[in-house]
Amino acid sequence: MSLNPVYIINTAVFFPNKPVSSDEMEEFLGYIDNKPSKSKRIVLRNNGIKNRFYALTKEGRPTHTNAEITALAIRALFGGDATQLKTVELLSCGTSSPDQLMPSHAVMVHGLLPETNAIEVVSPSGVCCAGMHAFKYAWLSIKAGEIHQAVASGSERFSASLVSGIFEDEAQKLKALEANPYIGFEKEFLRWMLSDGASAFLMSDKPNETGFSLRVEWVEGVSYANAKEACMYMGAEKQKDGTLKGYLEYTAEEISNKSVLSIKQDVKLLSENIVPLGGAGLKAALEKHRVKSSEIDYFLPHMSSEFFREKIFNQLNENGIGIPYEKWFVNLTTLGNVGAASVYLMVDELLHSGKLKTGDKILLLVPESARFSYMYSLLTVCPPATQKGVPEH
Repeated sequence: MSLNPVYIINTAVFFPNKPVSSDEMEEFLGYIDNKPSKSKRIVLRNNGIKNRFYALTKEGRPTHTNAEITALAIRALFGGDATQLKTVELLSCGTSSPDQLMPSHAVMVHGLLPETNAIEVVSPSGVCCAGMHAFKYAWLSIKAGEIHQAVASGSERFSASLVSGIFEDEAQKLKALEANPYIGFEKEFLRWMLSDGASAFLMSDKPNETGFSLRVEWVEGVSYANAKEACMYMGAEKQKDGTLKGYLEYTAEEISNKSVLSIKQDVKLLSENIVPLGGAGLKAALEKHRVKSSEIDYFLPHMSSEFFREKIFNQLNENGIGIPYEKWFVNLTTLGNVGAASVYLMVDELLHSGKLKTGDKILLLVPESARFSYMYSLLTVCPPATQKGVPEH
């Protein structure tokens, strides 16, 4: 059976509201126990993020749902021509911050796109890798010849989980016990890193008639959950033995008092594992597909913090797959950590940057600290189909 080539033929983004500077963050997210955070300055110094986006007013009121920002990014793929939505045969939407447990994120997005037909939708769960899982499902569906055109998306609306009200009951309980009313670092750490936004890819078995396309050469994923305990989690509390106790095992009062619904991260576990495991997975993926790191023209690593830049660089060199900094393309400092959408946002900015030329190789790396999963992909820049010599296989 012959397999179809698959191309990203357009990308689009949507950010809610204006960018929020580091100085303004607590005006939107609120103060815990009416006091400025002690951890904020330290975390911001390390992560290097200057701006991020929140689907919030300064009073902390929501302005958009996750489904809404995703639908708006998808509409932007077609330049406002809603009739073109009928060409979409599959909607594959990844996120780690759906608006509700049920129905799934993708069907809620589909519900906001009434111009589409009755089509297949899929909602991969997970954290940062969820967007890449959505991408891979769309890629495989087109590659197998089941459909001709699909939309894959990555999106997040983290801000709803970062507002001070999520943590206030726990702070007040600690204060009443004459304990330190500041929330533990593992709970507050991510407040100063996460951002809201959405991005979408239009994918097809035919390249663009005009303008560049990005041919998807391969997509690889690996999980190390067989050997590692949970590092980032939400709706659960980590026990002394490393297991997670889920929110369904807590009373409503305990969920509030312990801020069980907040996003938490085991920073020590993160620092020990995220880079070495990601480097091992990337080396294996490149070897499997017989690609040398020297062949890469643009390296797009999703980083939660600039703190990891040098560590990733050194790890790749140690693994014999070094990529010089001049080939890196990252937009963390201007957009923040947008989780499942981050790699989409990098691809979108690079595609529209005017930097690309035919034949360029683009390597994507997406780590997920939840229980140490990774996704990798290689893209090749292709000329318009109207130009002779466009590679099809």
